Amino acid sequence: MSSGAHNLPFCDEEIVCESSDESLRRFDNIMGTIEEIIMSDAFQELQYDFMEKYYTEFDDSEENKFVYTDIFKEYSQVVETCLERELVQRIPDFSMSKFSTSLQAHRKEITDDIFDMFLTFTDFLSFKEMFLDYKAEKEGKHADLMQDFVIHSIAPRT
Repeated sequence: MSSGAHNLPFCDEEIVCESSDESLRRFDNIMGTIEEIIMSDAFQELQYDFMEKYYTEFDDSEENKFVYTDIFKEYSQVVETCLERELVQRIPDFSMSKFSTSLQAHRKEITDDIFDMFLTFTDFLSFKEMFLDYKAEKEGKHADLMQDFVIHSIAPRT
């Protein structure tokens, strides 16, 4: 056996590692870009405008209205279109279908806030909860967690 043939498995492992590292770097780059996009004023305004348009449709009850499904579909389409448009502009050879597949493999690398945002346009209950939270905030019904706290000084009185 020649020394070149003996080293071949090592080379293969090295190539696989480089390929895996490159895949992870690309995924991290895409996730960083998504964070930039969703934190941008333009995306925040898009989401705000959408929620302003529909928040009054939502009620905090077990029953879901048929209109929720239409709003959910529209929201998913609007957000996905915005994200894909921005990602295609910013990342060479970006493919939403390939990225969607890689999400499953890299779930552990996704921050909770990004994952929660993804849930709002893939999971109806997360979407509804987002709207109910927004509606409660708009109507001043959010819980003030500090209202029942009493602060006492532990310093001796002088």
